[in-house]
Amino acid sequence: MKTLGKWLILGLMFCTVPAKAALDIVITEGVDAARPIAVIPFVWQGATPMPQQISDVVMSDLARSGTFKPIEELGLPQRNISSVANFDVKAWSSVAAEAVVMGSVKPFGPDQYLVNFELIDLVKAQMQSSGPTSKSEYLIDSRETVITAAQFRQYGHRISDIVYEKLTGIRGAFLTRIAYVVVDHQDKSPYKLMIADYDGYNEQMLLRSPEPLMSPAWSPDARRLAYVSFENKKAEIFVQDIYTQQRTKVTSFSGINGAPSFSPDGKKLAVTLSKDGQPEVYVVDIETKAIKRVTNHYAIDTEASWTPDGKSLIFTSERGGRPQLYQVTLASGKVARLTFEGEWNLGGSISPDGRSMVFVNRTNGKFNIARMDLETRFMQVLTSTRLDESPSIAPNGTMVIYGTTYQGKQVLAAVSMDGRFKARLPVGQGEVKSPAWSPFL
Repeated sequence: MKTLGKWLILGLMFCTVPAKAALDIVITEGVDAARPIAVIPFVWQGATPMPQQISDVVMSDLARSGTFKPIEELGLPQRNISSVANFDVKAWSSVAAEAVVMGSVKPFGPDQYLVNFELIDLVKAQMQSSGPTSKSEYLIDSRETVITAAQFRQYGHRISDIVYEKLTGIRGAFLTRIAYVVVDHQDKSPYKLMIADYDGYNEQMLLRSPEPLMSPAWSPDARRLAYVSFENKKAEIFVQDIYTQQRTKVTSFSGINGAPSFSPDGKKLAVTLSKDGQPEVYVVDIETKAIKRVTNHYAIDTEASWTPDGKSLIFTSERGGRPQLYQVTLASGKVARLTFEGEWNLGGSISPDGRSMVFVNRTNGKFNIARMDLETRFMQVLTSTRLDESPSIAPNGTMVIYGTTYQGKQVLAAVSMDGRFKARLPVGQGEVKSPAWSPFL
């Protein structure tokens, strides 16, 4: 239930969006602050056209990370090289970039291709260009592997992960997925639960329904999705295996069944139920269906998410008069208020490193995505779009994907955790909502 709309109507949800081609990421802010990097088109050593240019995937990944800015191909002093042995240090002496990615691809058998890539420390090479240093000392990393034609894009993401981690010290999140709800009211079954690669490619429909679908949430192993479905004319929470399509109905009580969130061990769901009156937070054992009530207050308690250690839940409550974020310790039941700044704060989740909380903040009537440092309690509003909702943090903690409104349509957008980089992920038609970023695959 991590959407503004859900909070406002508590129980009725809607979504709209068609699932056309891949989500087309449009970078809107933050390019100038990114670190320049050179990505040379991989050299093809076959007689027929290469199935796909891997370097295109790598360049797109690094640009979408908000951390790097690949320089234009025309600005590369060398092309058609694939190894540090062919790297001319003097030719690159005036190139303003910190590293160079290069590689080659050649046929290796029926539907098999041998891919090599190398990552060169350009700054080190430029500093030692006049010395006797061996070129191999510029090499940060190199890999060689055999892939099929269908794995070109996936291996491009793998290379991007390696490059990102080598240059930043942070694990890359390019081999991840997002889940979201698309609604197309022109369709007889307008509600679709979709999953796609993080960049929108390989989009697949997990479920379609004439009734609303909402609140997808990933299991820690990225194999299952929990979600709310109204297909039986009432709110029910299901858990579905995205590979076998097998699904289990977890709760189907009268009233609200909403806002599922997997525990870090994947065995339980934190949910919102109103079976006992007011919406309250409960924990449900997925296998036994045993239920434990966590909150008990006359005000609304909802939108629970787990802390990384699994010992506490963050939830939204009106117990202070307006929606604010609270933390409840599961062992003791002790509740502490976390947010005080702004008119409303809701839909909170903790970053994987446990240092920050991301949530929806309403100040002066505007709903934006905000981040709070949990140690200093400093709050930073990250977005400047309108009616932002449903923030979901990347598994490496560097980006947040969220729902927003653009030109009258519900779309997805992304913002870096420092707020400097922003991108929009529009679709061809319809509306997209309730994004959920997967764990590492």
